Amino acid sequence: MAALDLFGRRWNLRIVWELQHGPVGFRALRQRCDNMSSSVLRQRLTELLDAKLVAQQPDAAYTLTDLGRGVYQALRPLGRWSDAWASALSEDGKD
Repeated sequence: MAALDLFGRRWNLRIVWELQHGPVGFRALRQRCDNMSSSVLRQRLTELLDAKLVAQQPDAAYTLTDLGRGVYQALRPLGRWSDAWASALSEDGKD
């Protein structure tokens, strides 16, 4: 239930998704997340840091930890499913 609570908070999954390719600085991460407010991003990063899913590097960039990469791996099937869902919805719209 703790994981569902953490990931049910807006932006937490998006942050994990955006960090999948490697370290990202605060400003770049904010831009990738549709320019969410700085205060919300700080709060969400603090939650993910406390959960040990994200780490802050000495250069201040954020990166996924091993646990965070595990979360991303767990999300990949959901990403594939959402692609199929979007395709099915677009096919329905062509009728």
